[in-house]
Amino acid sequence: MSPNSTGDTTTAKLGPGALQALIRDGGGPRLLDVRTPGEFQSVHIPGSYNVPLDTLKEHRQELLSHLDEDVVLICRSGGRAAQAEQALAEAGLPNLRVLDGGMVAWETAGGDVKRGADRWDLERQVRLVAGSIVLISGIAGIFLPGWHLVGTFVGAGLTFAALSNTCAMGMMLSKLPYNRGPKTDLKTVIQSLRGDRA
Repeated sequence: MSPNSTGDTTTAKLGPGALQALIRDGGGPRLLDVRTPGEFQSVHIPGSYNVPLDTLKEHRQELLSHLDEDVVLICRSGGRAAQAEQALAEAGLPNLRVLDGGMVAWETAGGDVKRGADRWDLERQVRLVAGSIVLISGIAGIFLPGWHLVGTFVGAGLTFAALSNTCAMGMMLSKLPYNRGPKTDLKTVIQSLRGDRA
């Protein structure tokens, strides 16, 4: 069930097998992939639309008239899709579900995918940057007193990210040219939703 005005915050999930069956039957829901364009270009479910999370959150009201059917939200593992579900539910869109386990679970279950140029997903990039900062600050702390606190700060940020289900570092990394891929402004997203599926 989606978050609603009564305060319910339970996310409705749909397993990869159930989604595969809906797609096979031909009456499947609209699939919105909320990862970065770069991640989407690397691998996505055929027939899905790329609506990056930041675009979706900022323009959810404008998107409502183009999402008048069942919607399944997709990301790498489910976290960003849950945020998108909450944003769209607060805007009044019913019939929202999140692909349980995201693309990781979909590929593990043998779901069809369309592949492009291989890129690191955003969560892997966050682990690389955070781990590198902690490693470098730890080594620097041996020679320069106080530098180890940089790693402590990063650890605190990651803890907050887990508790709040948000990630400031991930949002910053998503703005890099590597992750941008094709243009995904509101006009482009709406044209995609009106036209042929990816």
